[in-house]
Amino acid sequence: MPERNAHFPAPWPASRRPLPIVLAAALAALACAIALTATSARREAHAATVPTPDHVVVAIFENHSYSQVIGSSSAPYFTSLANGGANLTNFYAETHPSQPNYFALFSGSTQGITDDTCPPPGSPYSKANLGAEVRTAGRTFGSYNEGLPSEGSTACSSGSGKYARKHNPWFSFSNLPASTGHTFAQWPTDYTTLPTVSFVVPNLCNDMHDCSVSTGDTWLKSKLDGYAQWAKTHNSVLIVTFDEDNGLAGNRIPAVVYGAHVKTGADATQYNHYNLLRTIEDMYGTTHAGNAASASPITAIWQ
Repeated sequence: MPERNAHFPAPWPASRRPLPIVLAAALAALACAIALTATSARREAHAATVPTPDHVVVAIFENHSYSQVIGSSSAPYFTSLANGGANLTNFYAETHPSQPNYFALFSGSTQGITDDTCPPPGSPYSKANLGAEVRTAGRTFGSYNEGLPSEGSTACSSGSGKYARKHNPWFSFSNLPASTGHTFAQWPTDYTTLPTVSFVVPNLCNDMHDCSVSTGDTWLKSKLDGYAQWAKTHNSVLIVTFDEDNGLAGNRIPAVVYGAHVKTGADATQYNHYNLLRTIEDMYGTTHAGNAASASPITAIWQ
């Protein structure tokens, strides 16, 4: 058998390789595993997060089911928003009548309210709510209430009879200044001046409570389409939903998200007001109010 060339010694068996070589190989394998884990974690984190818009506007309408609005010939503008944004096709309110649902969306709880009495029993509340949370996080909050007698008014109604405090829960919380409640006449034309988070509440006619679907649809287009189109190119979002259905559809209601970062299409996941509240809270890294703490944020609709 020929002798092995002295300049090319036999390779070390794996079991007898010098320790530095073994450590180097192990460290290289560990570094590769860490890199793969970090990449996977980043992807999972991205999939489970929501954007941080400069502005979010939530408009709330009244007492209609999903099928009465989305796809209806009486609601072409609502339908256009649903077709051009994220259409949450399996979205539900919590209860009846109106007022408890507004409190659920704003504070993660119906706060024990079972009717539309004004002011709610036990008001003012000091419980956690979206407005107070947003302000604590260093952001701004405001509401725009059609028919409100004056900014900061806690009146139950207006002289015209078309304003209803039962649709404006922010006035029932002692940890949120009443001055954050504006009249709709104060809705800005310069949308950059909007608070970080705003709620828009039409009066009892324009929210479809007392008037037709067509009336509400026309109002929404006339008053908020400018913002909706601006939002798409200005890191902002419009959310349009309802308090409850008409009592005939299991409380399934329309809910549409439109604007920047939004995927176009239907999402059939079952959601409710608590999921929506949790989503807005997560946008700004706030604490979680009531049942929003255990609700999942809506994440699949974002690009």
